[in-house]
Amino acid sequence: MKRPNPLRWFASLSMLLLLLLMTTGCTERMIVLDPKGPIAEQQRDLMMISTVLTSLVIVPVLILTAIIVWRYRDRTGRKAKYAPDWEHSTKLEVIWWGIPILIITVLGLITIKGTYALEPSKPLESDKKALTIQVTSLDWKWLFQYPEQGIATVNAVHFPEGVPIRFEITADSPMNSFWIPQLGGQMYAMSGMAMTLYLQADERGQYWGSGANFTGKEFAKMYFDVKSTSQEEFDQWVNEVKASSPALTLEGYQQLAKPAASEFKTFSAFPEGLFYMTVTKYASSHNHGLSWKDIQKIKLQE
Repeated sequence: MKRPNPLRWFASLSMLLLLLLMTTGCTERMIVLDPKGPIAEQQRDLMMISTVLTSLVIVPVLILTAIIVWRYRDRTGRKAKYAPDWEHSTKLEVIWWGIPILIITVLGLITIKGTYALEPSKPLESDKKALTIQVTSLDWKWLFQYPEQGIATVNAVHFPEGVPIRFEITADSPMNSFWIPQLGGQMYAMSGMAMTLYLQADERGQYWGSGANFTGKEFAKMYFDVKSTSQEEFDQWVNEVKASSPALTLEGYQQLAKPAASEFKTFSAFPEGLFYMTVTKYASSHNHGLSWKDIQKIKLQE
């Protein structure tokens, strides 16, 4: 029987490893593992702990699989012990059942604790007042409204560092998923619903945000720029937007909501209650994390 060429085996394994790296995105910078806020840091730690714990089972199994295949392969002069009547080992049963059960138990406890700690509508502990930003997913763009500042933007969001951000999220389009990887996990944007997500940036910088759900032809263009600045720079930016940008009218919003990609835009004002009008447009009362005051505002628009 012709033996396989070792060089051919090495080349095949190298190609397989390269393929795995390419398909998992390991050749690119993994921004999920480079957190810039408290929520993203905790989520990163959960991913790392889960990976390590599951590796305690997966890695030994893969190694033993390779050893068994090599040791018991069909070859001339094989010296592996032949034991056709062997069928049970209490020690091995305890090992390969006990260790996974222990790991799953620990992983379950960590997951339960993390799930409650990272409830997205749970306010972040801070001595600074949270900044509210209302997010509306449109085809194929993102509208950000600042109710306290009275301005709005398209495909860009600015906020101060170290300040909790209270994102109120809805959709006037097919369901999407709002995601800023370096600040936290995804939150669904759904028509007729208002979801709440608290995030925070601990340092100044520019980050990347996107829609993480397939929503049609131009969905790949549903990304937005995220900028964390000092409080002074944020206030200056707000004043510049108010002084140099046009107002978003109801008619303008209706045009904006039509299916089409969009560039970065800013507006010095927007119709009062626009976000709540969008939420109640689809006659739904499902809200996640909104306060009683917010719900009353919604009902006043009905």
